[in-house]
This record gives sequence, C-alpha cells and structure tokens, in this order.
Amino acid sequence: MLYEYYLSCMTANPSALYLNLIVADDHPIFTTGLKTVLAQAGSRYRFVIGGIARTGLQLTELLRISKADVLMCEIFLPDSDGSKLIASLRRANPDLKILVVTAQEDSRLVKAAFRSGADGYLLKTATETELLTALEAVVEGKTYVGQGIELVDRTRGSGVGDNASEHRFARHYGLTRREMEVMRHIGQALNNKEISERLFISDQTVSVHRKNIMRKLSVNNTASLIKIAYENNLVGD
Repeated sequence: MLYEYYLSCMTANPSALYLNLIVADDHPIFTTGLKTVLAQAGSRYRFVIGGIARTGLQLTELLRISKADVLMCEIFLPDSDGSKLIASLRRANPDLKILVVTAQEDSRLVKAAFRSGADGYLLKTATETELLTALEAVVEGKTYVGQGIELVDRTRGSGVGDNASEHRFARHYGLTRREMEVMRHIGQALNNKEISERLFISDQTVSVHRKNIMRKLSVNNTASLIKIAYENNLVGD
C-alpha cells in the first residue's frame, strides 16, 4: 500500500521537491486521512509517507533504518513519554525536522515538546492548509506554533519569570532591556511583525534585535532561542 501511495505522489507533481515523511500516531483513521490530504496537496514540497509507527519503540526502530526528512509525531504514544521520546530522537537524528501533531493543547506540554527539540506544534483541529503551512515552515528551518495554542498559561499569572533571574540572564549574556523584551516575545514564538506591534517598534528594528540576541547567545535559529527562553524561565509555566 505504501509503495502504491508513493507512486501516486511521484506522478502527481514531478517538479516538486519530494521529502520522506515518517508518521507516528496510534490512530489508523488519522494516518489514512493524512495520506489523502498529502496526495492532493499542491505544495512546492511533496511529502511522501515513507513509514508509519504506532508506538515509540516502532518509531525509534523505523528511524534507525529509514532516512527521514520530516517526522510528524503524536505527543502521546503507547509505551512512551512524548517529550523524552522527542529528546532521544533529536539526539539520534539532529537534522530531522519534528512536527508534533496532537489534540493536547496544554501549554506545559507544548513547551516541553519545544525544549526537547520539536520544530513545530500543531493541533489536530488544524485545517489542511495550516497542516501544509506547518510542514513547509519546519522544512525551511522555522519554528511553527499552531493556531489555538497558548504558550503562556493565562491561569498562572503574567507568565514572566522573576526579575532577579531575568537580570542575571541579561547580565550574563550582555542583553539590553529592549533585547530582553524581544527575547520574552520570541519565547512565545511570535514573529517579527507580531513583536513589533506589541512593542510599538518597526519589524526591521525587531529583526536587528533578534540578530543581536542570536549573536550574543551563540545560536543561529529561532528554535534555539525559544528553548533557551523556556530553560531560563523567560516564558511562564
């Protein structure tokens, strides 16, 4: 069945860039529907499902024997702790793009997934268009946070770490007050335009701050900044 599906994808759009997608989900009806969505998608990328795992153990073995470009993974799989599994897979497959697709929208789970190495987090209530947008984003090295996901638990207060720890962080890395403000918003996976609207500055200025922050923290992508923000309690629990 997977071979027939692969052939149908290849003939649908021969000029597209084909990427091997591994799916980890224990609901057969979800993976069946996913095949239909991807086969009909008119993206510049074609995501061909090269394997399906129902458990964490199956997924680990599948990735060991298969060269995957992207992993679409449920956060809760039988026999596995989602965040620990993602961390393990990230260590073993540093170039793998990982998109979590789940019904779980708890901000603590979302942040745990990003801390562990996920590139994107999407709810199963997402539209077909958003799914493809999320896949394209992670393939291109971007961080994707799906619609309806709150990275800050609004029931727990402001979502900002204590001032003393923030001051220590800022002093350690030599961040200015404005760079710290930008850093907090980056931790919520906001893009430059969204940050500019909240801080009442231009998106070009935000871009400069973002580049300076990356230089000072010695990282080269937004996912790493988000992870650092979580680890240093710059985003609420």
